[in-house]
Amino acid sequence: MSYTLIQEKIDQGKIILLDGGIGAELEKKGAKMDQNLWCGKCSVDSPEFLKEVHENYIYAGADVITTNTYATTPISLRKHGYEDSIELFNKQAVQIAKQAIDNSKKSVCLAGSVSSYGSFIKLGTKSMKPSFNEQIKILSNEGVDLIILEAMTSQAEIVETMLECSSNIKLPVWLSISCVIDENTKNITLGYDDVKNKTKIYEDLEESLKNFSKLHKGPILIAHSDIKTTSAALDTALKNYNGVIGAYPNKGYYEKPNWKFVDDFSPNDYLEVAKKWVSKGVKIVGGCCGIGVEEIKAVSILKQ
Repeated sequence: MSYTLIQEKIDQGKIILLDGGIGAELEKKGAKMDQNLWCGKCSVDSPEFLKEVHENYIYAGADVITTNTYATTPISLRKHGYEDSIELFNKQAVQIAKQAIDNSKKSVCLAGSVSSYGSFIKLGTKSMKPSFNEQIKILSNEGVDLIILEAMTSQAEIVETMLECSSNIKLPVWLSISCVIDENTKNITLGYDDVKNKTKIYEDLEESLKNFSKLHKGPILIAHSDIKTTSAALDTALKNYNGVIGAYPNKGYYEKPNWKFVDDFSPNDYLEVAKKWVSKGVKIVGGCCGIGVEEIKAVSILKQ
């Protein structure tokens, strides 16, 4: 599917449906998660399961599906001894997603996930650039329709580095960021709060969005954040960014190497929340970890 069709829908005021989390759906099918690469190895180890996950999202109504490349960043693969398999993991993920689209006979766009997985601020952004550039190049050359920069749990400095690395490519670029409520001030911030690992990142969201907008004019999505936080972050994003805004929240939590499911809201509950987001101006809706096929199917009604 040409991205032109996605842009036309956005211009017409229609809602774009993104797929949901991949790793959690693979776990449901019995795919083995890797201690270091999470679901990344499934593109090679469990290709049929992965294709089924993509196909299920397409049949649920997704306009855009995402490659299983979030955890196969070059910087992470090198760290864990898979330097010789960087192209294999990333190219295989693209081809499996393409097969799913072809099998469906539907018009679906393929987003290549370029993430900050394994890119910790202590490493310095200079050391991250080769990884971002390499993954962008592999996915672009392999034929994805757009690049989605999944800068979840990352500081603004890392997000800006990713944007700089994607600034000269010819494909459309979407940006995803995660947000969290500061436990002290109760303000919505850019960042992440991992209670178990005692990791806290709180950065000014309004200021960050203004800075991102100097480098990026494409859609910005609030991702990998719980429903309450996502709703608050969307309000801030809609006020501080003139471009397209989207959301794909999570449900549950990560306990390495598995995603832990929490049934705190149903697919219909998600639909009701998503309706409110759309009424405020959100144009893209999907799901991250723990938000699966049933939730995407439920919110597909928003496309009507």
